Amino acid sequence: MVLIGRVFRVAVAACAVAAFAGCSSDDPPAPDGSTISVDAMRNALLKAADVGPTWKAPGESAAPNQLVSICGADTPPVAVPGSPSIVSAPLSDEGTEGVQSLTQHALVYEDSISAATALASLRTVADACAPSVSRPAKTGDREEPAYTETASTAPLEQGPWIGFVTVRNKQYDKAHPATADVAVAALARGNVVLVDQYAIYRLGRSDASANPQFSADWQKLVGTTLNRVGS
Repeated sequence: MVLIGRVFRVAVAACAVAAFAGCSSDDPPAPDGSTISVDAMRNALLKAADVGPTWKAPGESAAPNQLVSICGADTPPVAVPGSPSIVSAPLSDEGTEGVQSLTQHALVYEDSISAATALASLRTVADACAPSVSRPAKTGDREEPAYTETASTAPLEQGPWIGFVTVRNKQYDKAHPATADVAVAALARGNVVLVDQYAIYRLGRSDASANPQFSADWQKLVGTTLNRVGS
């Protein structure tokens, strides 16, 4: 069991969290001749019981042709590149001091060329992310305090899986202290692209170190899934 520590329960009406460091070449990954099945990826994606006792599958899921927002701020979720078979497993943990979520998508293509092309498409989106964005407060159905969000993208490699990660940090207006940290990892191996977003939103904090376990936690979550695919 991965066992990601929980945050304490709260009703979060204002700020819904809508997010692996490593080193590799920026060149597209060389095609991997191995073929990974839909069933293998379905079995590899983490279930709530794999992460911790307070985690659960949410009642509503994103549209099947959408992934997650790589750049954050007001940018929409990216569309699924190409026409893969899709296996998804969203999870969340709500607490009195915030919310954390894990959104997992396995895109299973017919061949490795299609998967490599899809990964390159996602990397193009990530490379266009603004390094810093400030937004005023929102009112109405999507109420949210003003915030500043920073983003950075780095190459990522773990064994035969090669891709990138975009890490974001959101700092809310000091009148409504809260932070959000988001990591979106996209990795390809053979005919599969794995897109994982781990996000943690914490109330009552307004400093960059509000979530000190964030980096270790998202790397643990992604690494556990990759290890479950097998060699």
